[in-house]
Amino acid sequence: MKRSAILAALLLGLAPVCAAAAQDMPGLRILQRLDTDGDGVISKDEILAARERLFKRLDRNGDGVIDEKEMETARQAIEDRAQAAEARLGSRWQRMDKDGDGKVTENEFQASTPLFDLADRNGDSRLSADEIAAIRKIMAARAN
Repeated sequence: MKRSAILAALLLGLAPVCAAAAQDMPGLRILQRLDTDGDGVISKDEILAARERLFKRLDRNGDGVIDEKEMETARQAIEDRAQAAEARLGSRWQRMDKDGDGKVTENEFQASTPLFDLADRNGDSRLSADEIAAIRKIMAARAN
């Protein structure tokens, strides 16, 4: 992602959800995150509340303004997360390539479900609401 695109995402208040939206149904993850009253739509008040939360996160020293240093800190955090995700993807790809031929077949790809396996605490090959909540809590803790 180019630096200008990252800054644009930050300024629009979408940075926390940009990467996630690309992985889900278009817009569903954004809707879930911003629709705080659960009515299935995002109101202007909900957008304003999200932007207020984002401003407070960017204004690291709490002085009421976002300065260049704070923007650089945010940019660096995004870049660090992107690099970490890239590294995870590379190592994940290598683990999926079971025969070590440098290619991941559809069978190798389909056979690899580590997140599901981690979440399926009781090993019944089904995820309950409690198991999903537990893995989300773990993932949230790792993100911070």
